[in-house]
Amino acid sequence: MPDDQPNPAPPSADAGTPPAAARLSNRAQFRATLQSLGMLPVLIVLAIGFQFAGGHRFLTVQNLSIVAQQASINCVLGAGMTFVILTGGIDLSVGSILAASAMGALIVSLLPGISGLAIPACLALGAGIGLLNGVLIAFGRLPPFIVTLGSLTAVRGFARLMGADNTVFNPQLSYAWLGNDGIRVLPGVVVPWLAIVAVVVIVASWYVLRRTVLGVRIYAVGGNASAARLAGINVPRILLFVYGLSGLLAGLGGVLSSARLYAANGLQLGQSYELDAIAAVILGGTSFVGGIGSIWGTLIGALIIAVLSNGLILVGVSDIWQFIVKGLVIIGAVALDRFRQGSGVRT
Repeated sequence: MPDDQPNPAPPSADAGTPPAAARLSNRAQFRATLQSLGMLPVLIVLAIGFQFAGGHRFLTVQNLSIVAQQASINCVLGAGMTFVILTGGIDLSVGSILAASAMGALIVSLLPGISGLAIPACLALGAGIGLLNGVLIAFGRLPPFIVTLGSLTAVRGFARLMGADNTVFNPQLSYAWLGNDGIRVLPGVVVPWLAIVAVVVIVASWYVLRRTVLGVRIYAVGGNASAARLAGINVPRILLFVYGLSGLLAGLGGVLSSARLYAANGLQLGQSYELDAIAAVILGGTSFVGGIGSIWGTLIGALIIAVLSNGLILVGVSDIWQFIVKGLVIIGAVALDRFRQGSGVRT
């Protein structure tokens, strides 16, 4: 070849890519983008849709404050549920634990001399019930679904027994400010304490899951418990921790609920809260099989549930249909989980 003849240009990487491989690459990129965005686009679409359907009343400062309050308790419960589901488990008892803890807090708040121990008593009761669940699951090797389903019923009965099946009131509740006050950040803009507590819980949960060895071990147990055990991880201790934490945060939910209402009722308080928490976690991208998920996704999922409830009220949908919509959301969340993880994963 003569020296003055230009060398041929090297073939482009894209030019040699078969069309089928390019389609597979595009599909993988689309799936990766979908996973990174999570349910945030759905939240935005819902907010915009309810803004127009609700007569431009949704995106107001007052209504957004209400949405934040509605999402707060579910965020707290959802954070604990995230830890549990990341290990491949489930906790159906959080609503009942919330009710029992709130009853305990109200009862202690009415006792002279020790009323200041209402919040510690509430948290201790929630953590104690959660640890009992954890002992039965981690050391008794009982299925999480069965244990927490039994706790759901038994703890609900215990909550009713605590108040003699009556509502307990305390109009002078010392910590009521947690549920009814907030911090003024701008003129006319008040951030509720409920939302502040929820954000603190979410940030603390993120730190534990993403910045500590404990978080790595939680993901490892959910990914493959047998491999985690062979790697030297104390699996029963991890399970005991996550169920104890779930109970503790359910107890915190009891504090927030009773602070908002100045009252607690063992029969009604916390009913179906476990379903909202599970829906928030799965909508947020945490897989039922464990080992995959993020706490920020749970926050988005809780906001979606709150936006749905608030928006449906604004557009005049009855509470009966709200239950139907929430049930469909849970089914849709599981279907979305299967799509994200691929058809080969069983939930």
